[in-house]
Amino acid sequence: MVGGGDKTAVVRWVITGANRGIGLELVRQLADRGDAVEALARATSPALSELVARAPDRVRAITCDITTDASVRAAVAAIGSVAVDVVVNNAGVMGKMQSLHDLDLEDVVRTFDVNALGAIRVTRALLPLLLRADTRRVVSITSGMGSIEDNTHGGAYGYRMSKAALNMANRSMSVDLAHQRVTCVVMNPGWVQTEMGGEGAPTPVAESASRMIGIIDELTLAQSGTFLDYRGGTIKY
Repeated sequence: MVGGGDKTAVVRWVITGANRGIGLELVRQLADRGDAVEALARATSPALSELVARAPDRVRAITCDITTDASVRAAVAAIGSVAVDVVVNNAGVMGKMQSLHDLDLEDVVRTFDVNALGAIRVTRALLPLLLRADTRRVVSITSGMGSIEDNTHGGAYGYRMSKAALNMANRSMSVDLAHQRVTCVVMNPGWVQTEMGGEGAPTPVAESASRMIGIIDELTLAQSGTFLDYRGGTIKY
């Protein structure tokens, strides 16, 4: 269970992109251990609906398009005035994998809007609910491809740029929210066997989700602003 505060209280998470992949698996594992999850997604899925039906007291699906302020505000209103312990900005898109000469800049802008600005919209809107809790953790799911130092292959402009921007946003939020004891980190989930990662990815989604939950449970304010790996340790920005 997430550290800090009343150990008997139900821990409440908000997870975006919760209708499939890593987000869905996070919801599943958290609900199974008794936590409450506000599962945000542009549209529900049969798998998410099944989790809601199985644990209606612990999982609630809420429609949210993180690219629009109005949709984010409506989702936060639907959550209500409850305290939120952990926000996981998981929603993301890969965008088109194109060469420099063929790059679709409109697609790059969309990818940036979802992957970088979406996390800012959600975190900013949920801040009043985070401040009601003792834990106050914001985890944004990034990628090793967002590391500038680790980029030795080039390409993937939209995805790399958007994740690097997300990393910078996290660093700024960690500074700006430090006085309110909000811990902000970005986390690399690994190359995961999801629709985005593909079947050839080496990491099962259940393993990635489980390891990330373990790390999130133990986060401290001293780690705020860091770029973490799901296997433990940090990555250079």
